[in-house]
Amino acid sequence: MNHQEENIMLGISIGDLNGIGSEVILKTFEDNRMLELCTPVIFANSKPFSFVKKTLGNNAVIHGIDKLEQAVKGKINVLNLWKETVNVNFGTNDPLIGKYAIQSFTEATAALKSGLIDVLVTAPINKYNIQDEDFKHPGHTDYLNQELEGDALMLMVCDQLRIGLLTDHLPLKDVAKEITADLIIRKVKTINKSLKEDFNVLKPRIAVLGLNPHSGDNGVIGQEELQVISPTIKKLFAEGILVTGPFAADSFFGSNQHEKFDAVIACYHDQGLAPFKTLSFGSGVNYTAGLNKIRTSPDHGTAYEIAGKGIADATSFREAVYLAIDIYKNRKINAELIKEPLVSRQKDFTSKKN
Repeated sequence: MNHQEENIMLGISIGDLNGIGSEVILKTFEDNRMLELCTPVIFANSKPFSFVKKTLGNNAVIHGIDKLEQAVKGKINVLNLWKETVNVNFGTNDPLIGKYAIQSFTEATAALKSGLIDVLVTAPINKYNIQDEDFKHPGHTDYLNQELEGDALMLMVCDQLRIGLLTDHLPLKDVAKEITADLIIRKVKTINKSLKEDFNVLKPRIAVLGLNPHSGDNGVIGQEELQVISPTIKKLFAEGILVTGPFAADSFFGSNQHEKFDAVIACYHDQGLAPFKTLSFGSGVNYTAGLNKIRTSPDHGTAYEIAGKGIADATSFREAVYLAIDIYKNRKINAELIKEPLVSRQKDFTSKKN
């Protein structure tokens, strides 16, 4: 199957089978209109999916395949990675289920890397039960950064709200020493490039939050803003990047300052994720910006407490699918403009005229 001529091949890693991942996947593609946008390929096995579907009374039709080339447009394709029976026990933290989650993720990443799928959407994993001798990464992002080209940056997206992180899955006690001028430069340039190529923002406006309370209060509550963050921001601004800050994080979102910017960069995980999840109301998406391939995921976890009850909200997963497709199309348009700017502009002008 030539996926470039048909539609977007969207790979999905299964995540933790005992969580809500299977449910939100099935709910998303139960709507046949989703199958007009892409050809989903779920890296797992059709038997546990059939079990989940029956348990939840879901009407999605599953199409089991043994090779990616067998994927059929208009079907929910499930690539059978293993033959053995896997018992799904909703709400249970199981290391064996964690192994299948990582097998799904690593094989889907390999397919993404080699171009066999166009984009990847990852269902939630349990970061504890995936750890073993072969996989010692704190999450999806670190592994993708290792396997793909570029400099990964966690970017949380919900409509026009975009929050990136200088540091992500790092203990709070280690954050300050990790924030260097080099890190700030790399992350700001990564998000600036992503806003242009992935979101079609011509002149990105970027805000950077301070590390310390009240952004350090001119050195009274920490020196990082004066010695590292502010001088680096000024340097980047002088180079033509519209980045400003550091802003005091405690009042930034409450005063709606974020609405003036195309993206906000937080210094550490909870500084960015707490306001994001408060404002996004379960419809946010985690996008791994800065890489040569596209990966998105819902902004929630395995939600063991509601797994198997049929009440999981698929909004975030559906939005992750939409965003992956949008970014894929935006990148193709930008690549065409760079390759043949005059021809591309003439085509655009002609189409608008007609």
